[in-house]
Amino acid sequence: MLVRSLTLATLFACAGPVLAADSDAPLAKEQGKARPLVVIAPSSADPTLRGLEAAIKDPATEAGFKERGLVLYSVAQMMGKREDKNLEQQTTMALIRELKLGASKGTKVILVGKDGERHVLKDDDSGEKLDPQVIFKAVDALPASEQAVTTPEPVAAAPAEPKTKAKDSKPVKPGKPAAPPKPLED
Repeated sequence: MLVRSLTLATLFACAGPVLAADSDAPLAKEQGKARPLVVIAPSSADPTLRGLEAAIKDPATEAGFKERGLVLYSVAQMMGKREDKNLEQQTTMALIRELKLGASKGTKVILVGKDGERHVLKDDDSGEKLDPQVIFKAVDALPASEQAVTTPEPVAAAPAEPKTKAKDSKPVKPGKPAAPPKPLED
């Protein structure tokens, strides 16, 4: 019994960090489903960030975002949001790590395609607003191969087809079920 407990504890100790690293990558979760638009701004009062948030409230722009499968991620002063819903600090840091950005002063706007390809739309500290039409043109200009990317659906186990009988043969009998396993002795 002690050996089993130690083996199980070792398994959890090794698998825990691997599973945790997998679960906090927000862009990996979106891959094949949506196109994340990531805005990294030095403050929440940044004109680019404010302009995009205000533009999304317009019904026509919001419809354009939904039609193109865009999801807005914003990071300002190390506080992250996904479509105006706060992200946990760990998820925000994972988003920044996942983008692998170098140090810069200004605002960055990055479009991530469904295939995971990153396209930098803005990287400066000019303080100019970014027109949503520029984003829509960038999405529409993506290659056709990226447009068709979708996440593969999990394949359900195909039901076993009953064996058909051939000409002049008898139907096949199902085999005997396996005997239950014997209990382990400690």
